[in-house]
Amino acid sequence: MKNDKDFIKFLGTAGARFVMITQLRSSAGIWIKYKDTNILIDPGPGSLVNILKNRERLNPEELNAVILTHKHLDHSGDVNVMVEAMTRGGHAKKGALIAPRDAFGADGVIYKYLCQYPKEIVILKKGKFSVGDIKFDVVTRNLHGAETYGLKMDFGGKIVSFVGDTKYFRELAGFYRGTDILVLNVVFTKKRKEYDHLSIDEALELVKEIKPKRAIFTHFGMNFINQEFNLRDKEYTSSTGVKVKCAYDGMNIDL
Repeated sequence: MKNDKDFIKFLGTAGARFVMITQLRSSAGIWIKYKDTNILIDPGPGSLVNILKNRERLNPEELNAVILTHKHLDHSGDVNVMVEAMTRGGHAKKGALIAPRDAFGADGVIYKYLCQYPKEIVILKKGKFSVGDIKFDVVTRNLHGAETYGLKMDFGGKIVSFVGDTKYFRELAGFYRGTDILVLNVVFTKKRKEYDHLSIDEALELVKEIKPKRAIFTHFGMNFINQEFNLRDKEYTSSTGVKVKCAYDGMNIDL
């Protein structure tokens, strides 16, 4: 990798199944580089191809970990091939695969033979974790259809929280206070009680409650894209008093 800067790259911003299967937005996940550590979060369908074509020339063999926040296909479709790429097809026993317990086993999404390839298999749950130069906390289990966790990462005192897929619940904001950059998955334009995803109104309320220095919305559903809600950054910033940005495929944030 030629880029020496520390960054968060939104390889894809697709949310839920219909945007994923149409690829109106990529479902490739999020790449983080901090110091000498590279992590890939939620490699959905198309992750490997997107990475290899990326203009920053991201190198999967430089990954130190692949993390799944949960096992749903829009987050995990390329997890097996990314483990292969990270470990050079199992010839280099290196890196970590970090995922909730239900991502493994008979009803999981990770092939059993691939669990022999990484240096570490780590079960994601509430607690403290570290990968190379990156430390992160899992502060709560989300309300979602599969076992799902958010990640609260510490980059030298700058806290970046990836809340992940979840239904809104009253205690959620309290877990992420003290965050500098808040990343929220916003699937719906209106509240949908039958689905365990955030709507734009709920996301804006969380931003007001958590009061980060900056908020980034991603993981958009079909209505969100069709109605161009993702073009309303100024409106969201004005309504929350926090700088809000709707992510786009390939967007970089310098750390």
